[in-house]
Amino acid sequence: MRGVRPARRKIPGRNVFDDLPPDLERLLTLRVWHAMWLARIDNKIADLQRREAERDHGRRVRPARPEWIVQLGIGAGRPPVQVHAGDCYAAGNRRRPVDRDEARRLLASGLPACPHCQPDIELRILD
Repeated sequence: MRGVRPARRKIPGRNVFDDLPPDLERLLTLRVWHAMWLARIDNKIADLQRREAERDHGRRVRPARPEWIVQLGIGAGRPPVQVHAGDCYAAGNRRRPVDRDEARRLLASGLPACPHCQPDIELRILD
């Protein structure tokens, strides 16, 4: 029959689980090969543990999200453009965190509020 392996003959005095080569040279070669693979596996494990530790450290030391932010303009001095809530998706990349009092002061001085997150309503700034 095709694809069927013939049954192994039992050799008296030989361990069934001893399927390693009988000569020293091939055994030493196998040992070096397995040592190389173990070193690769150990390096990969160490890399993954290091990455996980860095991720955990990043989560622990990440600064808290600011409650309010000011979107800044382009150019010299980067003037403020809009006031946003700290988690607003429309804030853009040029921004700086501000506290509640400064956000209220900026809105009261005429700086526009973001139409998406509407910080003026949350800060109770009436027109």
